[in-house]
Amino acid sequence: MLKILVVIGTRPEAIKMAPVILSLKKQKKLICEVCVTAQHRDMLDQVLTFFQIKPDYDLNIMTGNQQLNTITAKILSALDEIYQQCKPDLVLVHGDTNTSFAAALAAFYRKIKIGHIEAGMRTGNLQLPFPEEGNRVLTTQISNYHFAPTKENVAHLKRSGVKTKNIIKTGNTVIDSLLLTSKKVKSFTSAITDSRLTDIIQSKKKIILVTGHRRENLGNPLAQICDALLQIANKFPETTIIYPVHPNPNVNKPVYAALNNTPNIILTHPLDYPDFVLLMKHAYILLTDSGGIQEEGPSLGKPVLVLREITERPEALKAGTVKLVGTKSKNIVQHVSALLTSKTAYQKMSLKINPYGDGNAAARITKWIKANAQILKKTT
Repeated sequence: MLKILVVIGTRPEAIKMAPVILSLKKQKKLICEVCVTAQHRDMLDQVLTFFQIKPDYDLNIMTGNQQLNTITAKILSALDEIYQQCKPDLVLVHGDTNTSFAAALAAFYRKIKIGHIEAGMRTGNLQLPFPEEGNRVLTTQISNYHFAPTKENVAHLKRSGVKTKNIIKTGNTVIDSLLLTSKKVKSFTSAITDSRLTDIIQSKKKIILVTGHRRENLGNPLAQICDALLQIANKFPETTIIYPVHPNPNVNKPVYAALNNTPNIILTHPLDYPDFVLLMKHAYILLTDSGGIQEEGPSLGKPVLVLREITERPEALKAGTVKLVGTKSKNIVQHVSALLTSKTAYQKMSLKINPYGDGNAAARITKWIKANAQILKKTT
């Protein structure tokens, strides 16, 4: 019997790994267990509850405002004990978080095979995004198997020296989650206590949905983003800006200080995943520095303006459904204004073209693991 341990720590990881976990747990000849580091606590738990996933191991490492070295060291040490106890044949990690890299490194030290889901994304700049680009590159070097969403990701992996036989093109599991959730979600959950959100959706006003929390955008870039949102709110008073604000005090404090008293800007706590999907469905424009939303937006036919200078997801840029606008106030206001005032500009970006997948990525990953179970059982 092949034993698999899935390690996740953040809300995005949970969203993207949920379809894989659910698929693996249905297989009679596989044992799939789940370990959470809780690099994000409440935000992670929201997703696990929605997908009805109960962790087998919970490291609960989260403390306030901790540094990257601390996070990595805690995970590395705690997971070494879990690996000795669990004895998995394969550890599955996802993407670019500190949890992903530390979990892979701990498995590497124990000579446990590593499967990297959402492998092969690159910006080519180790500082952007930071530390995510470094985490991805390092995880590639120590992983055995690489589940790549797109042909571009496959090409990156080959250039990194990964053997073709160890690369599996699957599509992105975030599309699996999005499509599953989108079908199920017709209204806000009982967790929504902010009547302003329900009222805005019922009013049919244009909504700009914002997320912004990346580490490289803290400080002046975030201040520029907030300034742009104020300008947009004043320029388009009939448009509502909704910003679920990350709990990190380096994000929360400056955002509330800058935007809290503007009538057509709604600041909320982070939303449960199904509620956020519902808002994406009703939004007119998505304004974000997130990676996952760059993949989700095109599936919903929503223009995505990315608050970053560079992205590891160029496929949607080529398709025309995503644009990089950076963090300068002037650029953000210019691009948002164009979408709000020009039907032609909006229509060009709102086509439902998604290069990231068809909703069957988890099934492809599961199929490959089942087909290669004997190889995966062999010791390194």
